[in-house]
Amino acid sequence: MEALYYKIIDANKKVAQCELCPFLCVLEPEQIGNCGIRQNLDGKIYALVYGQFASVNLDPIEKKPLYHFYPGSDIFSVGTAGCNFHCQFCQNWEISQKKPSELLLREISIDDIVRMAKQYNSIGIAYTYNEPLVNYEFVLECAEQAHKYGLKNVLVTNGYIQESPLLRLLPFIDAVNVDVKSFRDEFYKKMCGGRLAPVLRTVETCARKKIHIELTNLIIPHLNDSQEELEDLTDWVYALGEETPLHFSRYLPCYKMTAEPTPLATLLKARDIAIKKLKYVYIGNVFEERETKTYCPHCQELLIIRQGYRTAVKAVKDSRCTKCGNKVNVIQ
Repeated sequence: MEALYYKIIDANKKVAQCELCPFLCVLEPEQIGNCGIRQNLDGKIYALVYGQFASVNLDPIEKKPLYHFYPGSDIFSVGTAGCNFHCQFCQNWEISQKKPSELLLREISIDDIVRMAKQYNSIGIAYTYNEPLVNYEFVLECAEQAHKYGLKNVLVTNGYIQESPLLRLLPFIDAVNVDVKSFRDEFYKKMCGGRLAPVLRTVETCARKKIHIELTNLIIPHLNDSQEELEDLTDWVYALGEETPLHFSRYLPCYKMTAEPTPLATLLKARDIAIKKLKYVYIGNVFEERETKTYCPHCQELLIIRQGYRTAVKAVKDSRCTKCGNKVNVIQ
């Protein structure tokens, strides 16, 4: 599929520049961009994996993680090859960091994805597993079609996209989980190959457009777990809105990173810092159940019980606590 966001740099030499993400890759003929799936073919840039998928599953919405968006429901989830980051600790590197030719990709039409999402009684479609925004053309078209059939669209993303394509896509997006990997630009440059500012801009844009937002921060010992950084992250999330759910996730050795897993105490420390200002803070990749439950910020009633991905909505109705009547940031 020909890309929607690029420009011709040199028509004679057939050089083009991708304008989808902040890398703004300048590509000569046959050259592939930083994301691994957008290529200059005869002077035009094409998305190589349009309609091709490496993973298709029916997932609990909590797996995204989205704890406050139709809790206890299932969502039809699709992912393909490619990512514009190259995180040394990537949890899904088997598909995101490999070339499309190295994967067994299955062609699936938009009509089939919409049909399966409805057939399995899911709330909608999640674009996830790899970085979905590098497959922008498919996500845009599929999300628009899904809305016509009353399905929700969810992005699980690193947030690294230019503002213009983001604004074009957001009218069809109902919820996002953005992975804010650190609150330090140095971390992004060294560990991911990107920058922090565009990620923050994406989140802030989603907030302005009233998209349901949840944030994930994978905590890696000695790299992004200082008290100062966690306080800075918390202050920024608080400015977005104190009801914005924040998930601190446990790092486990993966891909090129062999450091020891994040201690539970570190995650609990992060939560203790954030909960002073934010109403909903969770920890993930652990077996601690209390820190995955949702409580009413007003009366502390237990609203939602979670055991792994098993979820029971206990005391929320019409986005209000059934005990005190306080409005809570839970979409049902």
